[in-house]
Amino acid sequence: MYTDSHCHLTFPALVGQIDHIQRAMLQAQVTRALCICTTLEEFPQVHHLATHHNNLWATVGVHPDNEDVAVREPTLSELLRLGALPRVVGIGETGLDYYRLAGRSVADMAWQRDRFRVHIRAARSLRKPLVIHTRSSSADTLAILREEGEDGGSTSAGGVFHCFTESTEVARTAIELGFYISFSGILTFKTAQELRNVAAWVPEDRLLIETDSPYLAPVPHRGKTNSPAYVPHVAAQLASVRGTTPEHMAEITSANFSRLFSGILI
Repeated sequence: MYTDSHCHLTFPALVGQIDHIQRAMLQAQVTRALCICTTLEEFPQVHHLATHHNNLWATVGVHPDNEDVAVREPTLSELLRLGALPRVVGIGETGLDYYRLAGRSVADMAWQRDRFRVHIRAARSLRKPLVIHTRSSSADTLAILREEGEDGGSTSAGGVFHCFTESTEVARTAIELGFYISFSGILTFKTAQELRNVAAWVPEDRLLIETDSPYLAPVPHRGKTNSPAYVPHVAAQLASVRGTTPEHMAEITSANFSRLFSGILI
């Protein structure tokens, strides 16, 4: 019934708990989840989950926050190879994150922009959606997508802006470029009224929901380890701001998830 469009089941807080997670998902009527890759080193674990559980799928990519020398830099050829594997349905999580500049300027983040372009080119070549992370960097994120040919046309990869926390104007531009908007547990936080206003505006056919597990557990579980089983709370909040029912939001967001990954999910 519900679909969690973004979770990290291989992160330390959740690794090794797949049986418990699956039971909780079943009880909460969460029928599908997309397992997100953040490093190439992590990819074998992410892919293993997707190939051993018929309600899970995987992405491949390197998160923009990962600058550590121990993290292998993705090449186009490697993303193309791994992205073509069974049950890998998207490229990412990728994008830009200027939130922690640590005394550096935006000009110093050229390595992030270069990495982002590699992911976009892989997604366009494979015709698989991008999973976009953008934080304190939305103008550059949108500009680079345009520069790389993402205009919502027939040759665009498209994708989703995950864990959306930006303005209505950023959402509008992302949608014009062919992207979906995914809301996380942040939508339930008391301080997130501006985000709820954005969620009320986004067209129904571009909405997705996620947990971003193990982070950002929604109210009433805020502060706890998040899990795909909690995504119905995001749907309930989304339903409240849009004047509809959680069941309707479950139906719409699950249908949108299937449409975004059309011809890939089976």
